[in-house]
Amino acid sequence: MQRALSIFFALGITLAPLAVQSANQPGWIQTQNPQIEEVLRLLKQARQQTQQQQPEQAIETFQQLLGIAQQLQDRKLQAIALLGIGFNYSYIGQPQEALKYYNQALPICREISDRSGEAIALNNIGSIYSYIGQPQEALKYYNQALPIRRKISDRYGEATTLNNIGSVYSDIKQPQEALKYYNQALPIRRKISDRSGEATTLNNIGLVYSDIGQPQEALKYYNQALPIRRKISDRYGEAITLNNIGGIHRNTGQPQKALEFFNKALTLHQEIGERFEEATTLSNIGGIYRDLGQIVKATKKFEESVKITLATRGGLTRINRPDFLKAQRGTSIALIDILIRQNQIDSAYEWANLITTADLIDYIRLINAKVKNPDAQKAIDEWNQQNQQLKSLRQQLQEKFSEKLSHQMREQEAKVYQIGEEISHDFPEVAELFENTPTDIAKLRASIPTGTTVIHPVLLANVKNVSNTIALFVLTKDKLTVTTVPIKPAEYDNLLTETLKNLNNRFDDDYLDNLAKLYDLIIRPVEIQIHATNPKQLSFIATDQLRYIPFEALYDSKTDQYLIQKYSVSYLTRISPNSLQVAKKTNPQLPKRVLAVGNPKPKSTLALSGAETEVKSIINIFPESEALIRDKATLESFKTQAPRFSLLHLATHGCFQPRGCPRLGLEKNTLVFADQTLEIKDAALLGLENVDLITLSACQTGFKADSQGQEISGLAYLFERAGAKAVIASLWSVEDKSTQKIMVDFYANIKRGLSKAEALRQAKLSRTKSHPWYWSPFVLIGDPR
Repeated sequence: MQRALSIFFALGITLAPLAVQSANQPGWIQTQNPQIEEVLRLLKQARQQTQQQQPEQAIETFQQLLGIAQQLQDRKLQAIALLGIGFNYSYIGQPQEALKYYNQALPICREISDRSGEAIALNNIGSIYSYIGQPQEALKYYNQALPIRRKISDRYGEATTLNNIGSVYSDIKQPQEALKYYNQALPIRRKISDRSGEATTLNNIGLVYSDIGQPQEALKYYNQALPIRRKISDRYGEAITLNNIGGIHRNTGQPQKALEFFNKALTLHQEIGERFEEATTLSNIGGIYRDLGQIVKATKKFEESVKITLATRGGLTRINRPDFLKAQRGTSIALIDILIRQNQIDSAYEWANLITTADLIDYIRLINAKVKNPDAQKAIDEWNQQNQQLKSLRQQLQEKFSEKLSHQMREQEAKVYQIGEEISHDFPEVAELFENTPTDIAKLRASIPTGTTVIHPVLLANVKNVSNTIALFVLTKDKLTVTTVPIKPAEYDNLLTETLKNLNNRFDDDYLDNLAKLYDLIIRPVEIQIHATNPKQLSFIATDQLRYIPFEALYDSKTDQYLIQKYSVSYLTRISPNSLQVAKKTNPQLPKRVLAVGNPKPKSTLALSGAETEVKSIINIFPESEALIRDKATLESFKTQAPRFSLLHLATHGCFQPRGCPRLGLEKNTLVFADQTLEIKDAALLGLENVDLITLSACQTGFKADSQGQEISGLAYLFERAGAKAVIASLWSVEDKSTQKIMVDFYANIKRGLSKAEALRQAKLSRTKSHPWYWSPFVLIGDPR
């Protein structure tokens, strides 16, 4: 659905008369204001930055405006700046930040009786709630905006809000309600000659009819939208509608006609440089070829689509980022599935591993993670700057096509690609940021330690014409196999949800049933392959919601054993020759000793009463270890001391839940120290090159129904990039006493000379008669040796 956030009034209607009136009492700006020229300059600059898709720069400019407005106590200028900041935060995919600023703007607009601004704030708040999956909240705000826009005769805004309401109803599967609102918006847009809006609403109506199984009715509306989009030279919209028409022909059994429209859409997307939609269209074409049995052509189109997605996802800052990545995930699944069907197992796994790595890269880009090497960081910053210019050119092409602009865009695209290639060559430690082609399987297998067997489950489900299965890849240094296991997606999702509920409730006595079902699904089908490798170590690469599952707690009902009772279990973020090369550069001669941080906030909700005992017990195990407790546990002290230690133990709260930890008052992706919190995006600046292991014994992760566990693997990946060979983190919070006992035993086992993975295993084994809640959440991610 095409849903619209209103462009705030400062960037449209109001700015033009202000620019003309200049200092001659320009509207609401006070004549005695000595900064009027500066205000006008900043307003113009903010509008240009927003229109040219430079959201970070626009936010900075609006912040300057906000400071001036607050200094002058100019309430309207404050509202304009707040709405502008909110809009740009929504654009870069930070909805909570956007909401914060919109909610500050709303009461100001009401206070100064600015009904237009109030309606804009309400509409945009509604759009944010729709974006974050709270449709009822979205409707509440849209329904407040709608009567205001009607009251002030804002016909354009009225049609926009009606369209947005229709989009919400479409999202929540109430098509008749959606049509009701679209059909109210449509005549308004026609009456005010809003041709672009008319085409958007026609296209949206077509989507509804398509969803409810009325393809001919959908086609009728698409065929009305298409000539309008051509008439107004909306090449982007034209391509979208061509794609939709192609989809109708595909679904009604007309593949050749579908190909005709998909190929027309593809040409347009390529001309205007709309790479994201180009990837989608290539995927659609691949689907047609697969359905026609032309497997080689299908594979080629799927690969082209995935390559574009991987090459461009680093530049994704649009508000539809989640929808885009979700759609492109289907192409990745289709590609892996079709390769497995052709028995091209090596290629299938190469793509599976690359896509897993891309998820990690996406996570660290979203949190704007830094790298240690200042030259590499400077190069990455230059790439980002050039990529912003590329996005601006693409936006201009979407708005008004020209051959000259298209040529400039292609030149800039080549420049961005070249810079990425140079960074990959000059700084191998960050090469994964720019990789969009798979690494050869021989190199991948070579990075697996001798005696380690890697199991990588990949969910291939919820995609049209893909068999719903889990592909269980089993790898050693010498061999790769894959076994596909049929699933019913709804039952699979329910099994994961129920298993996690069992594991997170220590009073639940029925936890073994679901753990046994998961064992039968993930381990039983490849038991023979695992046994044949005679592994000393099982290492899992978990993806999607499987990241929340402690695999060592999977239960074999035939032998009455947990998996941990059979094998030493650890986790990997992905398989990477790069990580092995980085590991070789670390100093293996650093003596084993611990720097332990404990209970840095003893007099607050963040107090950890058992952490001090835990820390003191641990440092007694290794000579020359040190503890930073209470007010001595500052971030500065940790940064200073950490490079001298091979083992770092943090008995402090960390928040890695996707929406933060409100109960603890912590923002997401932070670690608590006595003086301040550490944002983990800065982990690379901690000096962890010689660290063999960093243990986070009180971190807060946690399963959410709408999340995929990226925070868990992303956390480990960040510390790995920072230099640490392995991370121990917890999948859920465990009481102090249980944590303390496991951690003390773990370090005692390390002192005895056991590997990290085996040391953790032995610390858990004596506790397996108790509920897994007590012992299974602590997972070792990274080098298990």
